[in-house]
Amino acid sequence: MVHEVWAKGDAYEAYVGRWSRPVAARFLRWLAVPPGRRWLDVGCGTGALTGTVLSAAAPAEVTGVDPSEGFLTTARSRLAARFITGDARALPVPDASVDVVVSGLALNFVPTPAEAVAEFTRVAASGGLVAAYVWDYADGMAMMRHFWDAATSLDPSAAALDEGRRFSICDTATLSDLWSTAGLSDVTTLPIDTTAVFADFDDYWTPFLGGAGPAPSYVASLSTEHRDTLRDLLRERLPRAADGSISLLARALAVRGTAA
Repeated sequence: MVHEVWAKGDAYEAYVGRWSRPVAARFLRWLAVPPGRRWLDVGCGTGALTGTVLSAAAPAEVTGVDPSEGFLTTARSRLAARFITGDARALPVPDASVDVVVSGLALNFVPTPAEAVAEFTRVAASGGLVAAYVWDYADGMAMMRHFWDAATSLDPSAAALDEGRRFSICDTATLSDLWSTAGLSDVTTLPIDTTAVFADFDDYWTPFLGGAGPAPSYVASLSTEHRDTLRDLLRERLPRAADGSISLLARALAVRGTAA
């Protein structure tokens, strides 16, 4: 059995956190929030989106909420923001107390996303902005798509762990419906494309050994022989430039709406 690990902040950074920062920057440009607003980052993880808010949005204040103390420890060591432990479905935040609620790459991991979006709406002030983005696991997050396609070709049971199959909300129509059902208005969506560039195959593969996230947790469950076979298959399949670097699409799907 594979147990997903969400406690190793540095391992998550190496695995996918580093690729989320360009997405966060483009997400904030799309939101175009004026300075001096109160922000809440739900599922803040190691602080990729929180840090971008601090550096690019001139906020009055920023609070990050996440259930993982390991991730929050990493975030606190890097950023001068307020970080608190909490569940997206029961936010430790008063009603109508923030101007902007955001969530980056986290909503699909909440067992009942509709409850989380209802909480986002509850804590947003009237006229406030509620927005989020998730990876397009099915088609647009190539580093994981290559991984799971290789893993399932060797072990069909791995398909049950594939984020592209598991997370049905990672679709613009479904995200839009979630926002509208929560009572948010002026709901719009946007695909955000960036490129994950790996210096070489080891730069791609090594983060899968860190244990943080579904794919790394799966790798940790394998025997040494199976792990090596998977590694070699990926090495064979991944597209590489003449210098050995690997460039892969990293697409996120974003949604925004206004609180009544």
